Amino acid sequence: MAAPASDVPLHLAGNNAPVADEVTVVPTEVEGSIPGDLAGLFVRNGPNPRTGWSSHLFEGDGMVHGLALAGGTARWYRNRYVRTPLYQHPGVARHALAFDAATNRVDHRITTANTHVVAHAGRLLALEEGGFPYLLTPTLDTVGPYTFGGALRTPMTAHPKVCPATGELLFFGYQLRPPYLTYHRASASGRLLASVPVTLPAATMMHDFAITGTRVVFADSPIVFDPAALAAGGGPWRWDAGHQARLGVMPRAGGDGEVRWFDVEPGHLSHTANAYDRGDDEVLVTGTRLAPLDGGSSTAAAAAAAAGGFGGGLPTLYQWRLDLATGAVREGPVDDTAAEYPRIAEDRVGRSHRYAYAASFVLDAEPDRAAVHRYDLADGAARSSHHLPRGHTCGEAVFVASGGAASPPEGGREDDGYLLSFAHDRGRGTSYLLVLAADDIGAEPVARVHLPVRVPGGFHGSWIPDEMSDASVSRFRS
Repeated sequence: MAAPASDVPLHLAGNNAPVADEVTVVPTEVEGSIPGDLAGLFVRNGPNPRTGWSSHLFEGDGMVHGLALAGGTARWYRNRYVRTPLYQHPGVARHALAFDAATNRVDHRITTANTHVVAHAGRLLALEEGGFPYLLTPTLDTVGPYTFGGALRTPMTAHPKVCPATGELLFFGYQLRPPYLTYHRASASGRLLASVPVTLPAATMMHDFAITGTRVVFADSPIVFDPAALAAGGGPWRWDAGHQARLGVMPRAGGDGEVRWFDVEPGHLSHTANAYDRGDDEVLVTGTRLAPLDGGSSTAAAAAAAAGGFGGGLPTLYQWRLDLATGAVREGPVDDTAAEYPRIAEDRVGRSHRYAYAASFVLDAEPDRAAVHRYDLADGAARSSHHLPRGHTCGEAVFVASGGAASPPEGGREDDGYLLSFAHDRGRGTSYLLVLAADDIGAEPVARVHLPVRVPGGFHGSWIPDEMSDASVSRFRS
């Protein structure tokens, strides 16, 4: 049952409120024009509690929203729940479904599948870091949990990385009991090649990581699992000022004994934009960081966590330079503007990159307006922005290359493409697909594709080029 309006928390208020219906519509209202080279599916995931109520932002049932484009038109918009056991048992506590006291085992099929949706090896996967991926059809219907043919035995992060050079899928899973962290590597064809436990001193919230051309980078966070608080009915995570924040660097085909850990300033790396090798002995990591409000006190962090800001402060773009020869770290903010969900062109993942894009970030159920930022990291991290009209908000902006691919062609301009994001018009009460020119972000939108429905605020998404977004399920590999 939904809570009375006066008691609605931020994560269920305004455009964060869930929508009740799954729909299929053909959008017909367009401002500007849809580029003819955008042929594919823009798809985004987010929490949408089936009961209308959840106690925390992270707990809502996954709902995937997709808009298919081709030939300068919108073919269809669909929103579909991911049919996990939590969806099938609305209102039942996750722990009650997942934990078997008789065997002391956790069923990783029990997941909200509400955080990201990615494509790899002909498969579309809905992800949430607490469980297995869920396989979807190109029309967003649920096939079921996906375990790489039974080889995956841990949860899977919502932020895997596809190497543009090899096509490999690199990812990890963290758990609340040892091994706390396991690193996984899958081939371009989707076969799981390796699963490597990595030693951590405690169960920490490791939401994202990064890869370079030769290495992977893990983030050991001061946000730690607190079983006593969970047993007492509270939240399972707390900020531990005594837990050293670290970044760990390991060869991509390496093992636990090859991890180099670097102590960094207190903070939580919430999302990575990218990382890459600078010569043989330096790794540069760019991402969004949550810093403690008052030096890391658990009181401040607990209050911020209740509002969705786990570190205490708001996220900002930040960089870490890790010197593998000397062990030294140089780190600092790229910008002081609150921003989240950083993205780059997919062909630059693990490689040097010039541009990063992020969405403005505020803790407000009804923000006055939103912005999409572009950072030129070769020009002193100069920021340029597209400010939406008042009463309009948007989320993560996904880069799509001109020509409709996920990335520019080899040798092409890194910013030659578009930025796509679902946006909400509070005055109309409906949403639209916002299309911006990535190389001229401050210009008027290339297109606004209006939907007759509302797309609630959510998390992460992807652009799936047309060869995988065809409506024929028979082409899709399970």
